[in-house]
Amino acid sequence: MAVDRTPVLKRCRALGIDPVVMGYSKESKREPQKRRRRSESEYGMQLREKQKAKFIYGVLEKQFRGYYDKARRMPGITGENLMAILETRLDSVVFRLGFAQTRKQARQNVTHGHFLVNGRRVDVPSYRVKPGDVIAVAPKAKEMLVIKSALVSSESRAVPSWLEVDIEKLQGSVLNVPTRDQIDLDIQEQLIVELYSK
Repeated sequence: MAVDRTPVLKRCRALGIDPVVMGYSKESKREPQKRRRRSESEYGMQLREKQKAKFIYGVLEKQFRGYYDKARRMPGITGENLMAILETRLDSVVFRLGFAQTRKQARQNVTHGHFLVNGRRVDVPSYRVKPGDVIAVAPKAKEMLVIKSALVSSESRAVPSWLEVDIEKLQGSVLNVPTRDQIDLDIQEQLIVELYSK
């Protein structure tokens, strides 16, 4: 399996992403460099938006293209459908519920089988949740330090309105498929659609 080993903060800086989006609150100690950038071409802007989306959700090109094709076939606006598909991945939902400190940690915890969906163990990060699904921490994982520390550190992070979390039971539920205004990411999905539709 291909793995992106680029340092997260370095990649965030290159793409202009706030590290908080990835679950990191670190500030760079470097002086911000004043670079003179040439005006970016239309293709350059479209490519940057695609790279941002792929990096935030930890998706490689082949899978991302598959999501785009699926979003195009769905009724509604393609860009909004694409964002909803990415946001309803199990690893993204685990991060949004506050059961992981970072998106990468959420992906790893799902892969290790620490979460149940409707009572069944699911270890596929790309598993898509549906309205009514209940995501719970597996009984064996409830005492894990990783989960406990994630809950403490994510108290300041707001759970999106399309999700509901019960900290006492260590579970959350999906209320509905998120609309674009419920996804608080600075991604211009229309540029991604324009890039793929060339």
